[in-house]
Amino acid sequence: MASARRATVIVTRPDGQSSALLALLTGAGFDTLEFPLIDIAPVADDAPLRAALDELYLPPDAAARYALVVFVSPNAIDHAFSRLGAPWPADLPVAVVGPGSVAALARQGVHAPSHRVISPSTEEADPRFDSEALYAAIEAHFGTNGLEGKRVLIVRGDGGREWLAERLIEAGAQVEKAAAYRRVLPEPSMQKWERIHELLAGEPHAWLLTSSEGVRNLAELAHEHLTADEIVRLKRAPIVCPHPRIAEAARGAGFDRITVSGAGDERIAHSLEALFPPATAAASAHAATSRDPEAHAQASASSSIHSSSAPTDANPATAPAHQTAQSRMTDSNDSKKASPQPNVTPPLPPNTPFTPYEQQKRRGGAGIVVLWFVVVILAVAAGAGAFVLNRKFDRADAQLSQRVAQSDEQNADLRAKADQAASATTALNTQIIQLQGKLADAEAHSQALQQQYQDLASNRDDWTVAEVEQILSSASQQLQLTGNVPLALFALQSADTRLAATTGPQVVAIRKAIAQDIDKLKATPTTDLTGLAIKLDTAIDQVDQLPLSGEAPIARARAQAAEPANSASIAAATGEPRWKVLWHQITNGIGQQLSSLVSVRRIDNADAMLASPDQGYFVRENVKLRLLSARLSLLSRSETTLKADLHAADAALARYFDASSKKVQAVRELVKQVDQASLAVAVPNLNASLAAVHQFKRGG
Repeated sequence: MASARRATVIVTRPDGQSSALLALLTGAGFDTLEFPLIDIAPVADDAPLRAALDELYLPPDAAARYALVVFVSPNAIDHAFSRLGAPWPADLPVAVVGPGSVAALARQGVHAPSHRVISPSTEEADPRFDSEALYAAIEAHFGTNGLEGKRVLIVRGDGGREWLAERLIEAGAQVEKAAAYRRVLPEPSMQKWERIHELLAGEPHAWLLTSSEGVRNLAELAHEHLTADEIVRLKRAPIVCPHPRIAEAARGAGFDRITVSGAGDERIAHSLEALFPPATAAASAHAATSRDPEAHAQASASSSIHSSSAPTDANPATAPAHQTAQSRMTDSNDSKKASPQPNVTPPLPPNTPFTPYEQQKRRGGAGIVVLWFVVVILAVAAGAGAFVLNRKFDRADAQLSQRVAQSDEQNADLRAKADQAASATTALNTQIIQLQGKLADAEAHSQALQQQYQDLASNRDDWTVAEVEQILSSASQQLQLTGNVPLALFALQSADTRLAATTGPQVVAIRKAIAQDIDKLKATPTTDLTGLAIKLDTAIDQVDQLPLSGEAPIARARAQAAEPANSASIAAATGEPRWKVLWHQITNGIGQQLSSLVSVRRIDNADAMLASPDQGYFVRENVKLRLLSARLSLLSRSETTLKADLHAADAALARYFDASSKKVQAVRELVKQVDQASLAVAVPNLNASLAAVHQFKRGG
């Protein structure tokens, strides 16, 4: 190896996966810069992977057991084995893409001959380590239809190629995929970006891109951190790719100096050595360039065109059969190389035979005659053609004028129709605008109604409880003022009926309180206030017909003539003389007449005899007022006032009215009945129901 450093190689593999390659490049005289374009991270949810790995340990004869497990990269192996809880089943085949994955399996204790490891052969002259080569190895191991109807697990990163899975499905296998890791875009440090700026400024360097995703990430990072001139220099920098598919991705990204090295660290190192010869050759090339810059530019252009148009593997024959290091990022795709075609020079046309000058002169005279003849014919034909064309032009002009006139008429009609259509369109637009305004108003009203409906629906219980509260308050007031128990009972039953349509624990509490008050009202003894009021009304109606003490009528005696037949019959019956019977009759009649002249009565109150007829009117009105006041006190359950009015009315009846009159006695009897029936009854209240309603309104 030369002692002078050749160039700087920018290695874009993930961190920790390039130690062997870095050692090879350092030994070959290259400076290296680790610039990862992909970072490997665990998946966010490894439950599907763990579930798939748990099924690896099913019994060998189980129908649901996997027949093959495929790992697409060493990263998939490392992340999957870190989640295994037991050693790998010895009877379960495992397939990997290349030697790097085989080495990763060996580090996990899975290797031949104790395990069946399927991978592409490394003994070929130009080995390939991609999905196509792996599928060929799987088909060679199991046969063409060996996996038909069997389960195959592919452990890979998130995303990736579907080629291998599609081929296995076409072969009849039941393919399941599990993500063991995910690729993320790293952010290189500022020191590394400063080094990239220095390299792009003119230092010799090359990029090693080992995956298509790395190519895309490089383009994305370049647009964020590099200037336009630096991006141009980046696209012209040498690129080394281990696989043709990666080279195609780089060419699609705009890179034009691409070399396909083939898989393996040693092939990559050989390709870089071919790109950058030893320092002595570089020095001589630099001297030649300084002497003939134009030739150097031409040679550089030729080299660039050759590199971009036909990428080739550098020194494939020097690559060993067994690769010691393999890229951990496997991007596999089939690509065919087109061999360059040799340059073919087209044949020259045959030479024209030689003709002497004299022969040419003799031929010239005859040619002139023929030429003039042809000219005359052409002139005649041209004149005839011009005449015919002129006639045709005239006819065409007339037809064109006629068509133009017709077209003008049609245009006028169309213009009128267009004006009408424009007017109609304007009217329609106006109507549409009006309809849109009305529609907007209708939508606003609809929204308002909907909002009101929602408010009413949401406050339905509140409205019902407020109505029940009003009913209970009115019933309580009536009960306290008038003692009308039936009315209060009806109000409570009505409130309970309204609450029956509403659900909720607090509403149930209100109904319980109402039920308790209903039971109390039903248990309350009732007084026939209506009957007592009717008795008082009857007494009031009869007051005007009651006689006062000074107005008592005196019965007048009427003379009764003794009938002879009667006296004779009496005398015959008694055996007394008839004259004696007649005498008794005459004396009795005279006594009756005399007794009717004088009436003797006992009057305890002398004022009653002194009342004039006018004063008697006021006495009767006073009694009626007392009875009316007693009636009001009865209805309002004012027992004290009722008793006082009844006693005052009875005293007036006894003092100023004729006690012997049956009417007076009947009225006093009615007053006495009312006085005895109006017993004091404790009227219950509705405090329990009202308290429950207030508790509901407070929300507690």
